[in-house]
Amino acid sequence: MPAPILIRSTSFLLLALFSATLSADERWSSFQNGGQLEWTGNSLPTEWSPEKNIAWQIPLAGYGQSTPVIQGDAVYVTSVNGPNKETNLVQAFQLSDGKLLWKFEGQNSTPEKNTTYVSRAAPTPIADQAGLIAFFEGGDLVALDPNGKTRWTRDLVKDYGPITARHGLSSSLEQNGEHVFVWVQRMEEPYVVALSKATGETVWKSAGPTAEKPITAWASPRLVPVGDTEHLVLSGAGKICGYDPASGEQLWSFDRIAGNTTPTPIPLGNGCFLIGASGGRSSTDGTNPAASNGVIQVQAAADGWTADWKWQAKKATSSFGSPVAFDGQAYFVNRVGALFCLDLETGEEVFTGRVPSKSVWATPVATPGHIFFFGKDGTTAVIEREKSLQVVAKNSLWEAGNISRPEGEAGQAMGGPVLYAGSPAGSTWILRRGDVLYAIRKP
Repeated sequence: MPAPILIRSTSFLLLALFSATLSADERWSSFQNGGQLEWTGNSLPTEWSPEKNIAWQIPLAGYGQSTPVIQGDAVYVTSVNGPNKETNLVQAFQLSDGKLLWKFEGQNSTPEKNTTYVSRAAPTPIADQAGLIAFFEGGDLVALDPNGKTRWTRDLVKDYGPITARHGLSSSLEQNGEHVFVWVQRMEEPYVVALSKATGETVWKSAGPTAEKPITAWASPRLVPVGDTEHLVLSGAGKICGYDPASGEQLWSFDRIAGNTTPTPIPLGNGCFLIGASGGRSSTDGTNPAASNGVIQVQAAADGWTADWKWQAKKATSSFGSPVAFDGQAYFVNRVGALFCLDLETGEEVFTGRVPSKSVWATPVATPGHIFFFGKDGTTAVIEREKSLQVVAKNSLWEAGNISRPEGEAGQAMGGPVLYAGSPAGSTWILRRGDVLYAIRKP
């Protein structure tokens, strides 16, 4: 692995002044922040446009679909570059002003043609005080310290064989204090592995969820509290499994579900988690995807653990983003922007409507007064946290048709601008387009 390119910022005074307004706990350190999607700060902007409240915007090296993660005053972003995704990239930016702190470039151990039909740096990394761990769909893992220096690397293709997956991999990393969890949902012999965050050594490796035919999955592993312990929950089309995060033992499986290829389980407490599914074909046993949105509860049983529906939605369906829950209400958004708000305890409908952000690919995020829905076209709808649909803003991040793309084969493969994620940090929104990073902040 080559050494990172270090670019040291000279904006020390600006950084110091900005840091003074941030708490050390204000960070977004993994995909969906580990399922904790409610941001407690109340100073995030609710309105922006290409001319308003954009503090900075930075063209990214390469292209990626992962979520930006924030640790301290650093924003980390992963990308890939080249006609065959030959280069894995990690960039670190200063939160205050967007200055590039360092850039890591590593060789992709398993190059694959760069197209819009195969994932491109889709797995979101994890961050903690020791630095960053990033995973790329070619099977490469790299751990970097806060200054961009390599701590360890792993090549999972070399260790565990080729990764062949429909449309590539997009499973993000999950973490606890000591371990990073990697789910490789390939077509044959899928697996989940726990690695030491400190050394990269394998702690355990277990078979991933399987069925009579390969399971399609672009969801991410999620640690779900169950009683006084946690289960590592993996969700793929037609099956959900729970694992012991300490040993890798599969504790339970659940198969009365369909269409759950993309949404990641969202923990609710008391062994419960929200799960989403998109409409489409029923499973071979007749399970209906439209009835596969709701709350599943894991409970202790005489012979171990059992999982079952607590309730199933009557009409709600999801898209790529996961359903979320705030104030005793669950929110599901489908591919055309239809919003279903259900009572979190019973599943009964509270209200339905449409948010003015179609094709919501990212998972919504809430602040004390609002919920933000990030549309793939760069629009963000902001609604009030009420028992009815009250839209307070519709924000555009870029002007339609006013988009330039990188030159060459990699640029031609990008297919158009897509807003993939929004991450809060103090009083700043960090929004990620495939090729641009934006910071949204009030003056």
